[in-house]
Amino acid sequence: QVQLVESGGGLVQTGSSLRLSCAASGHTFSSRAMGWFRQAPGKEREFVAGIKWDGRPTAYADSVKGRFAISRDNAHNTVYLQMSTLEPDDTAIYLCAAAPGSVIHSTDPGRWAYWGRGTQVTVSS
Repeated sequence: QVQLVESGGGLVQTGSSLRLSCAASGHTFSSRAMGWFRQAPGKEREFVAGIKWDGRPTAYADSVKGRFAISRDNAHNTVYLQMSTLEPDDTAIYLCAAAPGSVIHSTDPGRWAYWGRGTQVTVSS
């Protein structure tokens, strides 16, 4: 079992930055790939970024490449999402997810094993 708790969301203006954190409990965090997804009202949940168990490689959705960066600290069971140059289209609930295994096997939300409840990010224009 892995429990995930996100934090760091908020209301910001276009062009701002935010750093999201996901604190994980459970013995298997360091051996799992981790990911961030987001879900906007009326839209499907979509993959944002993923990171392999050892931090390399990482993967990003085209819409956030060059603006977002995922990282992890296995010593503290935490994964981060640094978001820069935020746009109104980035407004969504951001959810942390743990993969079944050590690699980023899929961007399909249905194939990820554990989920947090999410943190709201709102970007005003």
